[in-house]
Amino acid sequence: MDTILIVDDELQILRLLNITLSASGYKIIEAATGKDASFMAASHHPALIVLDLGLPDMDGMEVLKSLREWFFKPIIILSARNTEEDIIHALDIGANDYLSKPFRTGELLARIRASLRLNQSSGDIPVIKIGDISIDMVSHSVKKKEELLKFTSTEFSLLSLLAKNQGCVLTHQYILKEIWGYGYQEQTQYLRVFVAQLRKKIEDDPSKPMLLLTESGIGYRFGT
Repeated sequence: MDTILIVDDELQILRLLNITLSASGYKIIEAATGKDASFMAASHHPALIVLDLGLPDMDGMEVLKSLREWFFKPIIILSARNTEEDIIHALDIGANDYLSKPFRTGELLARIRASLRLNQSSGDIPVIKIGDISIDMVSHSVKKKEELLKFTSTEFSLLSLLAKNQGCVLTHQYILKEIWGYGYQEQTQYLRVFVAQLRKKIEDDPSKPMLLLTESGIGYRFGT
């Protein structure tokens, strides 16, 4: 049974998530502050954290940044803050996924399942090398010119999917289904955010990508 840590100071949200996630077979632990979140994560070793950004003692972004110094399992942001700037910043500093309030419980459950599945998966090919990029499917690590790059598990899964299909055009719908599951095949804007994050990390000039290429109106292609 996977343990999920819910970090939120809204009593109604805590009750809703506790009932919903417990009914789906997860063990639930709770924290209402950033300080308690770190303590609970360290003492209970959850498989995944659902983190609100509006906490009473500190900003959730700071909690996320602090957790990412040592906690390497999935973190899903669940917040009323829904600007593109907030979403990108959270993904930049280590969030695996971002869901805005108000939310649908079914969608949250699907994203939890996807994050846990991606965290447990590994590639069939030990190492894929494309240009200056080396992708280790076993250790889930990426190097550029021997420099180790930092990736969230979702970013790594997206990159490895594209790399394993080097030179092939993958449609938006196919990528969304493979990474996030059915029900997300129309969320192309969501995919664009993640692609932009990958380009920042692997491209010499993200504004003129040479590795992760856009096939207009269709999808993306990795490599030549």
